Amino acid sequence: MESNEKLLAKAIRLIDLVDYQEESVVSRTIIDKKIGTVTLFAFDEGQGLSEHTAPFDALVYLLDGEAEIVISGKPLRLKEGEMVIMPANQPHALKAVKKFKMILTMIKS
Repeated sequence: MESNEKLLAKAIRLIDLVDYQEESVVSRTIIDKKIGTVTLFAFDEGQGLSEHTAPFDALVYLLDGEAEIVISGKPLRLKEGEMVIMPANQPHALKAVKKFKMILTMIKS
C-alpha cells in the first residue's frame, strides 16, 4: 500500500486510491490526526457495516455508486455526489445497494 506521505501536495483522484474487492469492504485511512480522520471506503454490492455509534459527528460523501444509510432507524438512500452527516451518539448502519465508494470525515474536537 502506498504511504500517505506520497499523497502530500499532489493532485490525486480520491476515487482511485481504493479498489473494490469481491464480497468485501475495503478501507484506506487518508488522514489520521488527534483532531480527526479522513477514511476512504469501497463496499462491494450487498456489503455493509452493522449498526454502531460514534462519539463524534461524521460526514459521509459518496464518490460512486449507491448506499442505504440508516440513522436512528431512519433509512436514507445516497447516490454518487450526495452526502449526509451522521450525528454523534446516534446508531447508524450502512449497506451497499450497488457497490459504492465513500469518504468518511470525522472531526473529534
